[in-house]
Amino acid sequence: MTTLFISDLHIDPGAPEIAQQLVDFLAKDARKAEALYVLGDLFEAWIGDDDPEPHYSMVQDAFTEFTRLRIPTFFMHGNRDFLIGQQFAQRTGIALLDDPVVHEVEGTRVLLSHGDRYCTDDVEYQTVRKTVRDPAWQQQVLSLPIEARRQMAGLSR
Repeated sequence: MTTLFISDLHIDPGAPEIAQQLVDFLAKDARKAEALYVLGDLFEAWIGDDDPEPHYSMVQDAFTEFTRLRIPTFFMHGNRDFLIGQQFAQRTGIALLDDPVVHEVEGTRVLLSHGDRYCTDDVEYQTVRKTVRDPAWQQQVLSLPIEARRQMAGLSR
């Protein structure tokens, strides 16, 4: 059995080679896996499932093709892609995970986490994290036009 884990790819239209490497990985090597876990920060900035960015659509299409092979694929939000939602999950066939979560991996119970919640000395970041993970805040942001969200994401970097 082989279980694969990836995280912190920070896919961004400005660095298309990263997305292409992932697409190639999903089309070849990853197909030998029993399961695939994406533990956050797949994207540098995710401004909503309705973002028409072609670069991100290519990645979603690759995951859709991959999950059609019936290889269980899981996604956990990171600190850059916390706005990934049900539309993304339905389109790609990826199951969304809570952070943290205990999963059985190759017969062993494992605690999975993106890890940013454990940066407890960074009080300022933890305050921001609490805000951006709040469902009401997320709905408010997602109600904004895409261009306004894109500008917010650019400023937050």
